[in-house]
Amino acid sequence: MVPKLVSSLLSFFLALLLSGIATVAAASAPEQPLELTQGSVTTSVDGVKRTGPVELSYHWDRQHTGRPGFATFDLPFTLEVAPQTPWGIFIPRVGNVFEVQLNDALLQVYGDLDRGNDADYAKAPIYIPVPGRLLKPGENHLQIRLRADSGRRAGLSHVTIGPAAQVRTELFESAYAWRFTGSVLLAAFSLIVGGIALALWLTQVETGADGRPRREGIYFWAALAEFCWAVRVADGVIAEPPLTWGVWGVLMAICYAGWVVSVMMFGCHIAGWGSDRRFRWVRWPMAAIVAGTAIFTTLALQREEPMWLTGWLAVEIVLVVALVSAFAIATVRRPNTEQLLVAGAALVTVAFAARDWLVIRLSDAYGETTWVRYSSVFFGVALLLIVLRRFHAATAQARGSVAALAEQVAQRERELAATYAELEAAARDQARTHERERILRDMHDGVGSHISSAIRQLQSGQTSPGDLLRTLRDSLDQLKLSIDSIHLPPGDVGALLAALRYRLEPRLAAAGIEFEWAVDEVDPVDRLDAQTMRQLQFLLFEAISNVLQHAQATVLRLEADMRGKTVQVRVIDNGKGYDASQVPRALAERAGAIGARLAVESRPGRTVVQLAFD
Repeated sequence: MVPKLVSSLLSFFLALLLSGIATVAAASAPEQPLELTQGSVTTSVDGVKRTGPVELSYHWDRQHTGRPGFATFDLPFTLEVAPQTPWGIFIPRVGNVFEVQLNDALLQVYGDLDRGNDADYAKAPIYIPVPGRLLKPGENHLQIRLRADSGRRAGLSHVTIGPAAQVRTELFESAYAWRFTGSVLLAAFSLIVGGIALALWLTQVETGADGRPRREGIYFWAALAEFCWAVRVADGVIAEPPLTWGVWGVLMAICYAGWVVSVMMFGCHIAGWGSDRRFRWVRWPMAAIVAGTAIFTTLALQREEPMWLTGWLAVEIVLVVALVSAFAIATVRRPNTEQLLVAGAALVTVAFAARDWLVIRLSDAYGETTWVRYSSVFFGVALLLIVLRRFHAATAQARGSVAALAEQVAQRERELAATYAELEAAARDQARTHERERILRDMHDGVGSHISSAIRQLQSGQTSPGDLLRTLRDSLDQLKLSIDSIHLPPGDVGALLAALRYRLEPRLAAAGIEFEWAVDEVDPVDRLDAQTMRQLQFLLFEAISNVLQHAQATVLRLEADMRGKTVQVRVIDNGKGYDASQVPRALAERAGAIGARLAVESRPGRTVVQLAFD
């Protein structure tokens, strides 16, 4: 009896131990993500509701031939225990606008379900964090309600729910990098390549045989292709288009067609067909691709029948295959590096485009992304390499031309330097001759004139010794001023006035005239060259000489100052004055010669002669 009891107790404790070990193992086992692919769906299309089982993924356009509507997905899943770590939900593709609920609690809303053809959140993968309190042991329900717009790839891919660390890091971040970040990088790359090509097209101008400026078409088509593709790829990151869906959808389709046509035209220029009249027919299928894309995209959106666009894309692929085949044959016949690069990129892109048409437009698969967006990198790299290669060749040719031109210029410079040295020596001789002639002319006009006057006075026998002495002193002063003018800096009015004071102040004192100096610092006048400075000197001498000879003044004041950017010089005396309406002819002529503004005012006791120049 006792052995049997002991055996029973041992069995009980052993079972209890094993149960505890199993519980601990279950608690310590890592939580695994759950992929939700089955559930039920309730759809509403044209006011008709239907409910039935569903197996994800769910391609709305394929299930409902592109008609807009609503769908509510109920995806049940079972948990053994409540999660111990944060969880999250990863949805590769869902759209167009939707909301997500877990166990009747709203988790997230993307867009407004009451507004059709507005935002489109099917372009990027979705990650939604899940509060731990919403998950419970046993059965849970994930509800996704969406609004599907026509022709916008609406639907729901498979859904993964699980620990946040795994779902976000292992699933969402890689998908986000490929689809969203990849689109941003592709758009940036296309913009850079397009910018380089456009800059080359604008700057590399040659003169054609007819004498007209000609730009290289290869750069233009490369720039247009990359800019069209940048806009088309950028659509993958724009959830809320800036235009209405109809206009935006047609614009994106035209950008795609524009990229195709521009790449084909780029290839034609690479093959040398651009300027060959035999291949002008190629322009017509190119134009048909763009026009057909615009027309059939508009039909598909207005009639809410995506098959119009699907059918046209098949025609477009056939046209592109024909053109690529012709280009490939021409490349095989006359291979070169540029054509091989373009042909290889074209063949890969055509293969990817055919795959996208079958998978995206015809199959029931939902959540797949296009491959053409990535194969376009091959074209971008080929375009960039060809553009840079041609630019390098043009630069090398230009460097050779520049070197030859530089040698010619150097030779001409040496010849010019020799000629300039001869001219400079001749100019110096001529300047010395002119200076001698000027001094002689000044002496003749000034000193000679005064000496002649003195001779006439002596010959007449009617002059007084005082008048004769004044005439001779004027002659001497003018001679001294002529010598001073040689050393006057051009434009320095202050230095001119100082020299005038130095020469004339002793004579004024000898004549019993008090001299007052009121000259402020004045700026140099750029337009007063050496000849003009001499004219100004003689003009002021003439004004002061008139005071000495005729004014019977006891005070003479010399003023100079700045009024803004204008230099003003005034000669003021307290003599008997004269008729100011009769300005002395010598003063007026010299003022006009130097471009100075002359103003004279005179009355008994105050006479002012003012010069102003800018």
